[in-house]
Amino acid sequence: MRCPYCNKENTRVIDSRPQEDNNSIRRRRMCDACGKRFTTYEKIETLPMIVIKKDNSREPYEREKIESAIVRACHKRSVPYDQILKMVDEIENIIFQEYTSKEISSQVIGEIVMNKLKDYDSVAYVRFASVYREFKDVNTFMDELKKLLN
Repeated sequence: MRCPYCNKENTRVIDSRPQEDNNSIRRRRMCDACGKRFTTYEKIETLPMIVIKKDNSREPYEREKIESAIVRACHKRSVPYDQILKMVDEIENIIFQEYTSKEISSQVIGEIVMNKLKDYDSVAYVRFASVYREFKDVNTFMDELKKLLN
C-alpha cells in the first residue's frame, strides 16, 4: 500500500477492526518513510450486478448512483453523511443478499431506497419519492403524504 503523503510503498498495518456491518475491515496504517498515519478500508468484492432500467436497457450496478440520490434527497436536512453511507451499506446488503439472480430492476432498488429513507427522514423520503415516482401534480404529492402520515 502506497503512502498518500510521500508515495512510498513502505507502510504497515498498526490496527485492524471490523466495521459495524461485518462486511469490511478498517485498517490504520503507518508509513515507515515519513511516519504519517492513514486509514484504509477493505471490503468484500461483490459479483457484478446488472440493473434493468425502466426502458428495459441494462447497465452495471453503481453504488455511487444510490449514494448521490440519497445525498440529494437529504440536502439541507439533519442527516449526517456517515448516516447516509450507513444507509447505502444497508441497501447494498439487501440488494446483494436477497437478489441473487445478478439482475435487479431499478424499480426494486427505488423501493428499497424509499423504505430506508422513510425510516431516517420523512422529508427526504418525500423528496426521493417525488422524483422516483414522477409526481405529475399536487394531488399525487398529497396522496403520498397521506400514505406517510397513516
